[in-house]
Amino acid sequence: MSRMSVNDELLLRHLEHRTRRYFLGECATGLGALWMSQAMGSAHAAIAPVTELSHKPRAKRVIFLHMIGGPSQLDLFDHKPELDRFDGKACPAEFLESQQFPFIRGVPKLMGTQFPFEQRGDSGAWVTDRLPHFSQVVDDVCFIKTMHTDQFNHGPAQLMVHSGQPRIGSPSIGAWATWGLGSENENLPGYMVLLSGGRQPRVGKSLWGAGFLPSVYQGIQCRSQGDPVLNVSNPQGVSRDSRRAALDTLRRLNERNYETFGDPETLTRIAQYEMAYRMQETVPEAMDFTSEPAHIQKMYGTEPGKESFANNCLLARRLVERGVRYVQLFDWGWD
Repeated sequence: MSRMSVNDELLLRHLEHRTRRYFLGECATGLGALWMSQAMGSAHAAIAPVTELSHKPRAKRVIFLHMIGGPSQLDLFDHKPELDRFDGKACPAEFLESQQFPFIRGVPKLMGTQFPFEQRGDSGAWVTDRLPHFSQVVDDVCFIKTMHTDQFNHGPAQLMVHSGQPRIGSPSIGAWATWGLGSENENLPGYMVLLSGGRQPRVGKSLWGAGFLPSVYQGIQCRSQGDPVLNVSNPQGVSRDSRRAALDTLRRLNERNYETFGDPETLTRIAQYEMAYRMQETVPEAMDFTSEPAHIQKMYGTEPGKESFANNCLLARRLVERGVRYVQLFDWGWD
């Protein structure tokens, strides 16, 4: 076999590059259209058949409550009689092997729960007496006690809970759910985030980010005060019709940009603008608690017009009733 000349090699590289560009450029529009049908929230997108399960799935939506600094499960519903037996005593050496503890040196002392536990319900689940109302519904609750982690700092541990990785960059569980299942309401995002307590989580928006998935699947933060979602309301002096005309023009420009460069984030931008326009009507309606009976608002402890965990709990229920797939609540200040 003869050796290629330098010119032949350069020509081959050029043709190889041209072939890749040609393939991507010609295919991007078709592939993008397929992706966009779901990104725009179509409720009729086809779903590939799955292997038959041993049980019929019933869960359609998720409300995830994250009370930052909340009491340990050891003081709530994970009864540890042996821990109580060692209360106030030095930790046995075999418990310390290959373990790392933050800010602890020497041999620490163990501390058992300070509250009595009782078995509740027909299931006999052990629950602290600090949760009298929760104790009445334990037969409807699934307790998972097989989970463990080697993360001992707040930020990485929170990332592990929500993304499965202790580092920034992976999609959150809500992003995966929305990517896989979409939204049941094309006028609301499939993934919404509600904050209370006056502070954001330590690692911020990474806890509801899309990671390496298209950013259309990240959580949309909804606020209890002011505009429910930032930049959704029309600027002062701009009518809804004017906003529609501007979005139509912007959409055409973005479509031309996508045809030229094939960047999938351009499709995400189009989808987000369209969703924001539709949310101008759907989000305020979902946040209007006046349709809720007084006894329901009293049960939740809502405070209209204020940022509160109670308000967010009621709002989360109203959002899932309207087809939002995944609602994430973060509440700061339980320490």
